[in-house]
Amino acid sequence: MVHYKSTMVEPIDLPSRGDRERALEEAGYNVFNLDAEDVFIDLLTDSGTGTMSEDQWAALLRGDESYAGSKSFRRLEAAVDDVMGFPHVVPAHQGRGAENVLYGTLLEEGDVALNNTHFDTTRAHVANQGADPIDCPVEVATDPGAPGDFKGDFSIERGREVVEEVGTDRVPVVIQTITNNSAAGQPVSVENTRRVAEFADEIDATFVIDACRFAENAYFVTEREAEYAEASVADVAREQLGYADALVMSGKKDGLSNVGGFVATQDEALADRCKQRAILYEGFPTYGGMAGRDMEALAVGLREAVEEAYVADRIEGIRTLASLLEDRDVPVYTPTGGHAVYLDAEAVFPHLESSDFPGQVLVCELYREGGVRGVELGSFAFPGTDRPELVRLAVPRRTYHREHFEHVADAAAAVLERADEATGLEIKREPEVPELRHFTAELEPSSR
Repeated sequence: MVHYKSTMVEPIDLPSRGDRERALEEAGYNVFNLDAEDVFIDLLTDSGTGTMSEDQWAALLRGDESYAGSKSFRRLEAAVDDVMGFPHVVPAHQGRGAENVLYGTLLEEGDVALNNTHFDTTRAHVANQGADPIDCPVEVATDPGAPGDFKGDFSIERGREVVEEVGTDRVPVVIQTITNNSAAGQPVSVENTRRVAEFADEIDATFVIDACRFAENAYFVTEREAEYAEASVADVAREQLGYADALVMSGKKDGLSNVGGFVATQDEALADRCKQRAILYEGFPTYGGMAGRDMEALAVGLREAVEEAYVADRIEGIRTLASLLEDRDVPVYTPTGGHAVYLDAEAVFPHLESSDFPGQVLVCELYREGGVRGVELGSFAFPGTDRPELVRLAVPRRTYHREHFEHVADAAAAVLERADEATGLEIKREPEVPELRHFTAELEPSSR
């Protein structure tokens, strides 16, 4: 396991309880609307919030800001090819920009996109094209307490059922998200990826891997899939990704950078089509919404992400937080996946209905109690879907330490002690796009 020493520090303060109460009310009981200075420990997301390495900071200084043909793009292109095995790269400003480029190219009105589980922006981009996003999780994914090494897998059986219902012509895209963010960050086996690739080939669909957390997923494979017990994280990652026709990537996750993303593909013709859309929405194909310096940091980050010591430390940090919560009897989704610990809000608030948004109540109570910001991934974030009421505590990379995790666990335990006093929330104002409502909607204490 790798060890770090701090070469830059940032002071953080816990606002008073009264200040937290006021901030929460002013935010409409939606922690996305809080100012960062009002948050003590920020576990809202691991996207772009981590700490870059000294090599990444050094790489920023050599950024080539040429509009076309940047040397920094060539270094990013080489890193994607070396680490992930994809020669054609179309950069974007972040993952959702890459989603817009790829799914805007592959999908049209009336299509169906299959995914082990769509995340919020993926679902929204599919819907924005007039297509229907359908989840195909394995059955155990929806049970927070069920055992299973690869609860993030894609259900081939469910995929076949959908194809039989709608016909192969309506399913041009099959997606596998690794790790499966909406299913508690659970890993996906290489065997399942092989089977999904075969399924996509059978129905003549483009097989896309959402590779945001590909290195974390590869680490779980080395631990849990017997075939890869002696393999390196780097080798597993390259093989697993290699079954896909294309990748969509947020560099803000396992690219270890603060910004950036890309589409990568084996198919030169698809890459050319994506480039045309990228020019319209992102930028010229050799910068795509990123500064040269950011491409440099991302190129370094991709290589660091598959280093054994780094990823072992990353997963151990998540497990430490989970263990501290479990020691305090806080209900946690098990087994612990990558990038985050997911709390079972239904178990915390058994007296609340899904219409009371128990996950969002738990998010608000964690902030009220300890200035901790998490995110709800249940009935509030995913309206109209049948998912567990989960709260994600996403851990920024190389940022927080055990004392921070102990504070989070203590705050959660305090919430649990008075859980029977909690009341529900109802929506006061929401945007027109339901797939994105949890980003900006405002709530208020329920009148029921």
